[in-house]
Amino acid sequence: MQSTTSAPVERVWGLLIDGRSWPRWASGLDELVEGRSSGLDPLGRDGVGAVRAFRSGRSVTGERLTGVVEGRSISYEDAFNFALKDYRAVVELEVTTSGGTAIRWSGTYGMRAGVGWLMPFVLPKVMQRMADDLADYAARLGG
Repeated sequence: MQSTTSAPVERVWGLLIDGRSWPRWASGLDELVEGRSSGLDPLGRDGVGAVRAFRSGRSVTGERLTGVVEGRSISYEDAFNFALKDYRAVVELEVTTSGGTAIRWSGTYGMRAGVGWLMPFVLPKVMQRMADDLADYAARLGG
């Protein structure tokens, strides 16, 4: 999934690497559940191994950062999720020719029994919405 913003890559990166910022810009996330998260950086520079737990409605899912390329990309995997197994995703940022940022969000996963059959219909839309929300929020910050 891809989205583009007029915001510079440094601004987009600052939002992406800081798990505490995600509920501000991601319309599907209600809050970062700090009690179920671990390894969060107090300065908002979460590193490899950090687990970010997010609540959406009554559901809490966790994602463990597995790779960080400063200013360019993060990779993460499922730490706990009732509907997915072997979930791995990467978010890549690239400077556009106009000085904005292209955001690419992609992932692979397996399905758990029960609700898992919905994921091929839901997860691509979620990833696209996350990329769009990040792009829109970063642009609205201005400056």
